[in-house]
Amino acid sequence: MTLDVVILAAGQGTRMRSTLPKVLHRLAGKPMVRHVIDTARGLEAERTHVVVGHGAEKVREALSDCEVHFALQAEQKGTGHAVAQALEGLGEGKVLVLYGDVPLIRRETLAGLLDGVDDDHLGLLTVTLADPTGYGRILRNAEGEAVAIVEHKDASQTELAIAECNTGIMAMTAAQLRRWLPRLSADNAQGEYYLTDIIAMAAAEGVRIVTAQPADPLEVEGVNNRLQMARLERAHQLATAERLMADGVALIDPARIDIRGALTCGHDVEIDVGCVFEGQVELGEGVRIGPHCVIRDSHIGAETVIEPHSVIEGTVIAGRGRVGPFARLRPGTRLAVGAKVGNFVETKNAEVGEGSKINHLSYVGDARLGRDVNVGAGTITCNYDGAHKHRTEIGDGAFIGSNTALVAPVSVGSNATVGAGSTISKDVADNALAVSRGRQISKADWPRPSKDR
Repeated sequence: MTLDVVILAAGQGTRMRSTLPKVLHRLAGKPMVRHVIDTARGLEAERTHVVVGHGAEKVREALSDCEVHFALQAEQKGTGHAVAQALEGLGEGKVLVLYGDVPLIRRETLAGLLDGVDDDHLGLLTVTLADPTGYGRILRNAEGEAVAIVEHKDASQTELAIAECNTGIMAMTAAQLRRWLPRLSADNAQGEYYLTDIIAMAAAEGVRIVTAQPADPLEVEGVNNRLQMARLERAHQLATAERLMADGVALIDPARIDIRGALTCGHDVEIDVGCVFEGQVELGEGVRIGPHCVIRDSHIGAETVIEPHSVIEGTVIAGRGRVGPFARLRPGTRLAVGAKVGNFVETKNAEVGEGSKINHLSYVGDARLGRDVNVGAGTITCNYDGAHKHRTEIGDGAFIGSNTALVAPVSVGSNATVGAGSTISKDVADNALAVSRGRQISKADWPRPSKDR
């Protein structure tokens, strides 16, 4: 059978205290609903439907690059009403109902649930909780078969004692859904159309309710407030950290790492505390990342050391490099093998050749440095004239003295030397010495001005 996934994402989420639709709040760097969409993609769903309502345009915009069909729930009248808005777009196979604010549900859990669904079986995901307050309870008959769900507000005292709870996640055939949804009633404490009422309809028709449970209750925990959001964030990060360590990555403290994208690591990688990885990051063999670094969309080659408090974005480091501490490598930075960028150095759109060094307190932007270049402390490439960016070219083996301003466009030849404190606005030839500074004057026994007493 084909598979349609219906993701309910119409709620306002008032307890988040935010103008942003709840499903767009970020977990591990991306909106919660995107986690659910990615899970649906992993199930090879033929169609994924997102039911939107509150903040519908914001949700549509945030998911504009996703292959999903949108259905509008103009009025929030319950889960049954929400699913009904997607009914017209469903195929003829299986239908899986998920929630945009339940981001940690695993593909394996859902695949197991779907396996039991056919014309005679409906799949229901349940969870047993120590504190089931607020959850709908699973009612079973004398034979132990699930026959109905009663919402917490509608439950009797006996029913409230039941620990097995409804997660809201269920699967059935499209034909069953089309048959049962029009029969839902809003005659309940909330005045809403509950999707869970189809369980009793299925049981009455002799359709067996097949239940399954997640490996971890956190899989089915929804987000209603900031506290729950933070709890799921840490659970997700810890699970990711444990997978990295199982693959051989040395994390100094798995509770103090944040991965907001995809992190790929070679053998013998070591990551210290407080590091954040965003987007697509690849660390080669033997890479060491010091504490409190932020690395985004970058490739760090083998045996490179990133010292503490460095920020690296859109950068490629070939290998055996050294960066930081307190360095900032901006997009377009390329470090060849053995290149070094030291403390309080910023680079942008800069190619740094093999063995070259920018060790302290410098800005190098829109530049290309050859091999074995030494850039002294306080050097700046003046690459912006207020309207356009210009490039600086520095040849192999050049030596740039401290506190030099290179006014682009300009080139410094191979093995050239620039004296400290110079402002270079004209090209420097190979093997030449360029010095541009004010003449030093010394006056002996000069009386320093003093205040009148």
